[in-house]
Amino acid sequence: MSTATAVLDPPRTSVGVLGWVRGNLLSTWYNTLLSVLAFGLIGLALWTGLGWIFLDADWSVITENLKLFSVGQYPPEQVWRVSLGVVWLAFLFGVAWGTGASSVMSMFARTIAIGFGLAALVFLFSEIVLSLGIVSIAACNQLVAVSVAVVVGYYLFRGRSLQTRWLVLSWVLSFAAILVLLRGFEGVSWLPLVETNAWGGLLLTFLLAVLGIVASFPLGVLLALGRRSNLPVLSVLCTIFIEGVRGVPLVTLLFMGQVILPLILPENLPIDRITRAFLAITIFSAAYTAENVRAGLQSVPTGQIEAAKALGLGGVNTTTFIVMPQALRAVIPAIVGQFIGLFKDTSLVVIVGLHDIVGIGRNILSANPEWLLSQREVYVFLAVVFWVFTFGMSYASRRLESTLGIGTR
Repeated sequence: MSTATAVLDPPRTSVGVLGWVRGNLLSTWYNTLLSVLAFGLIGLALWTGLGWIFLDADWSVITENLKLFSVGQYPPEQVWRVSLGVVWLAFLFGVAWGTGASSVMSMFARTIAIGFGLAALVFLFSEIVLSLGIVSIAACNQLVAVSVAVVVGYYLFRGRSLQTRWLVLSWVLSFAAILVLLRGFEGVSWLPLVETNAWGGLLLTFLLAVLGIVASFPLGVLLALGRRSNLPVLSVLCTIFIEGVRGVPLVTLLFMGQVILPLILPENLPIDRITRAFLAITIFSAAYTAENVRAGLQSVPTGQIEAAKALGLGGVNTTTFIVMPQALRAVIPAIVGQFIGLFKDTSLVVIVGLHDIVGIGRNILSANPEWLLSQREVYVFLAVVFWVFTFGMSYASRRLESTLGIGTR
């Protein structure tokens, strides 16, 4: 005859939030002391920082120069081109979300739709109810337009199958079309020419970063394959290029692009300063990307290549379908880290006279005596802008690693 035994729940202090706190923060006397000190320092930093942000800081230097921080000296009557390009990219994010082509793109689409919509509501409330004058009603309308574009793209393509190659092709063609839209044409009244010297602010930072990443990645892959080639001449040339570029700082390449390159090129082939900076950034990033990719190629077991040859695959097919996917999968963190560094390195173009978002901030502080004491506000704002973009890239990398099962299988 068996007797039923009552099953007692574990103590509340051993499971859940209380259990985690007790096991990780208050397990010993020195852990308790360290936890109290850490929370005290964090609380003091938050109290001081938030007090300065909401009470002491004067953010008029940001709100009154928001257009400069965004697009630099781009003509005000032509800013609609930038807005149209942003709305179109938001629409493409919505399309990717609706078709389910990429979990990372879908995550970005949801973040853009919610983030821009909430920002518009906050700014409208502050403008209409509190009369703080943070942004104009027109800027709020642009934020709403971006959110609506994402939602429209999602609902138009929800549940539809769209091949990845067509989505990639649409992104590439869209970037090319946006560049044409931003520059315009000489002699065309409805789309007048806007020289690249007028481009600046976050627009210039974003263009240099995106175009540098898009151009440097395939170039870096080709350099990595060339360095591992069995052809001695090709391998030596790629090695010299990679080691030569990696041996100098980016500032040196930027100065060479601005000073030496015009002396080498023919006089009838002028290249504007932004294109020269783009070439320097692309070459610099490609050399580092090549080494990251080469590390991934070395991580692929030789047996994979031998098995591909046994199945009758040629060298090109083996590299394309067997070796390269495994190599890139293994070095996703390193490649994304390189791209994050590239995005931050675009701020170095201020040294060669280009007015990216950091250069705009420096010019505002030096040109107007009213804002000479607003350095903290400007650089905190710049730090937040860079953090938002770099954190987004890092989070996308983690999502991609999780989707591919890196580290788990």
